[in-house]
Amino acid sequence: MELREELLRLLEEDKELRLMIAGLLGYRDLLERLEAHDKKFNEILERLDKHTKLLEEHGKRLEAHDKKFNELIEQMNRLRADFIRLSRKIDVTLGSMGRRWGIDLERTVLEIFRETLERKGIEPGKVEKFRYKDVDGRVTGVKGKVIDVDVLVKDDRVYVIEVKSRAELEHVDALPEKAKVVERILRRRVDKVFLVAVNIDRDAYERAKELMIETIYGNIIE
Repeated sequence: MELREELLRLLEEDKELRLMIAGLLGYRDLLERLEAHDKKFNEILERLDKHTKLLEEHGKRLEAHDKKFNELIEQMNRLRADFIRLSRKIDVTLGSMGRRWGIDLERTVLEIFRETLERKGIEPGKVEKFRYKDVDGRVTGVKGKVIDVDVLVKDDRVYVIEVKSRAELEHVDALPEKAKVVERILRRRVDKVFLVAVNIDRDAYERAKELMIETIYGNIIE
């Protein structure tokens, strides 16, 4: 108790002592604050270090993904190039087969409806291909226009026959002109126009009836 009172007396009487003690107390408080800040700073550094390591790991993963992605792009480009080459080969092959395939298809369709055709006086085996190119346009009015149709000449009668796997309206509308071209070239009257088709569109069927074109078909497509 006496020591405390003596200390208080000295503080009251000795100004320098008061300043020294105040300075010591302030320095201690500063040290404590700095220590606390150092601790927080170290925690922040530890967190930054962890985030840096995570970023490095993500960077490595992204690099690996980029490599795989680039490899995939290269494979797709190779496949695309192969596909283009294959498509060109197919186009060339189909082009060379196109005309022959068309003839075979027509013969097949005629054979399918052989009995019906024979009842109408048409023998499929005697049907011949009629192909005419109007070079100067004097017959059709259009230079270079090609008329492609089947014709049967029997007992002084001429039949024009259009054969289709599927008959559409435009095929029907083109038939009267084809018949006229056949008449001009053969210098014979066309007695009957037939449309033979595996399938025929409803509007094409109705149009054929209007134009007096006889239809032989398997199905009407609505």
